Amino acid sequence: MKNVISEKLSLLNQAHLLKHIKELGDNEQKKLINQLENLDFSVLDENVADEKRGVIEPLFATTLEEIEKNKERYREAGEAAIKAGKVGAVLLAGGQGSRLGFDKPKGMFDIGETKNLYIFECLINNLLDVVKQTGSWIPLFIMTSVQNDKDTRTFLEEHNYFGYSSDNVMFFVQEQLPTVDTNGRLMLADKGVVSTAPNGNGGWYASMIKSGMFKILKDNKIEWLNVFAVDNVLQRIADPCFIGAVIESGMESGSKVVAKADADERVGVMCLEDGRPSIVEYYEMTDEMRYSREADGKLSYNYGVILNYLFKIDNLNKLLNEKLPLHKAFKKVSYYDETIDAIVTPEEPNAYKYETLVLDMVKLQDSCLAYEVERSKEFAPVKNKTGVDSVDTARELLKLNGIEL
Repeated sequence: MKNVISEKLSLLNQAHLLKHIKELGDNEQKKLINQLENLDFSVLDENVADEKRGVIEPLFATTLEEIEKNKERYREAGEAAIKAGKVGAVLLAGGQGSRLGFDKPKGMFDIGETKNLYIFECLINNLLDVVKQTGSWIPLFIMTSVQNDKDTRTFLEEHNYFGYSSDNVMFFVQEQLPTVDTNGRLMLADKGVVSTAPNGNGGWYASMIKSGMFKILKDNKIEWLNVFAVDNVLQRIADPCFIGAVIESGMESGSKVVAKADADERVGVMCLEDGRPSIVEYYEMTDEMRYSREADGKLSYNYGVILNYLFKIDNLNKLLNEKLPLHKAFKKVSYYDETIDAIVTPEEPNAYKYETLVLDMVKLQDSCLAYEVERSKEFAPVKNKTGVDSVDTARELLKLNGIEL
């Protein structure tokens, strides 16, 4: 098998990855060969996202006023789907809390002031509200990363899953993609380890299926998955009204959105691109798009996404055959430097990390219901230690919603 891998690497001009294999022990050699056998070399194909956009047009949301008029009907439809076991929840929790000055999984961060209140705890409490409302446990799939999987599992087990049914919590690890230096060479993190990084939030379903979750989805006859990010402590998960509204709309997917605070807010906005649902990032918007208003005075591109999506599993399975475009970012990546026989941590960006994005999954849907929620009740991102979207602002919003800190 080593010879097969060696030949493959030679063809790809990546033979340097095996340069130090004779210096490794038997177990280290086996681990390196196994990693290379399972490595995704697609980053070398330069299947990088075409940043050229199609025709962008506004996509209008089901507004708070419309939802209020129909909330009982939506709620009943959503509760029926949950009670029938058709809904699962997927928590994207692969990130570390480094931007918060915290070297553990972000979900383990304690946002409390006079008592312990962890980000994971906030999210599970929100999901428990729906469990109490419907009398039904919702399967909760938690995506971790190679770096934080053990810490996450141990932490939740030690805290008894904050009252959630452990039988209904499943973990899976996000897949990794290799990093590439500026010369197009894959990198070594150490003599016997290829450097990799998480494959982005667009890889959640493929990672889920590769981890063996398809049987669970099929056996439980789950039809919808509500996927959400770890860093919004007011996130309402498996929200019956949201689920019911999407089901009643007949659309293939749904996205919770909030009205922009102002025209210049740095947030991705729901739109139509060539007639299909899409998301336009704030830096892609022209001034004309940014400040355009409708007859009622509302911004034409008014509804920002909060990474809370509802997808139909049948459609997700079809997407498994679609190759999501890779987005690359120039980052600082530690690497093994053979000239000094040491691991180097650069002070400046030195390599490319590749990732897939959940917004590209939205673009592959034929339809998506933009469902407006109140910012003050459902949007408290914890991205920074201080300032905008920080621990401080999230704490204030938690207090505003009557949550004791």
